[in-house]
Amino acid sequence: MPRKLTYYAAATMDGYIADETGSVGFFPVGGDHGPAIRAQYPETLPTKVREIFGIKGDSATFDTVLMGRKTYDFGVRTGTSSPYTHLRQFVVSASLPESPDPHIELISADPLDRVRELKREAGLGIWLCGGGELARVLLPEIDQIFLKRYPVVLGGGRSLFGAGPAIDPVLFKVTTSRMFSSGVAFVKYSRNGVS
Repeated sequence: MPRKLTYYAAATMDGYIADETGSVGFFPVGGDHGPAIRAQYPETLPTKVREIFGIKGDSATFDTVLMGRKTYDFGVRTGTSSPYTHLRQFVVSASLPESPDPHIELISADPLDRVRELKREAGLGIWLCGGGELARVLLPEIDQIFLKRYPVVLGGGRSLFGAGPAIDPVLFKVTTSRMFSSGVAFVKYSRNGVS
């Protein structure tokens, strides 16, 4: 069975993943949804955060993470050049001359081709960590979208699927949803025709 590519991201109610400067400081920290993230998708926590919570063991959902350059740079600003050492890490960038860390593979050519290769390999799922521009490029291969939707309206910034001309609609269906008392909603979508 081919591996699935899942775009797992936090977004505002109006579909932004960061403000225009790339900051995500408007997303509330903590809340009643945190334990659910740790239980359902512990692989998506940076390695340093996993250590704080004492999370160990093999991954259950994802064994690979893809990051765009801006998403990766955000992690570097927090003090690490290898944010997910518990996963196989890829950074997609046409401007980096070489991999920024020995634990990261650089994808400088067509990311769609590389993702198609990764999906044919044996293993767990592939997590598209961000950002929106990369998600737009990889949309033909995205099988699932898992959104942590926060009760925040930003009105502008970096959207879930980046900026660009209109595209042909791609249909997804809701497969699971969960609402927390904080107003945060987890919604999982699967591409129509993908089980």
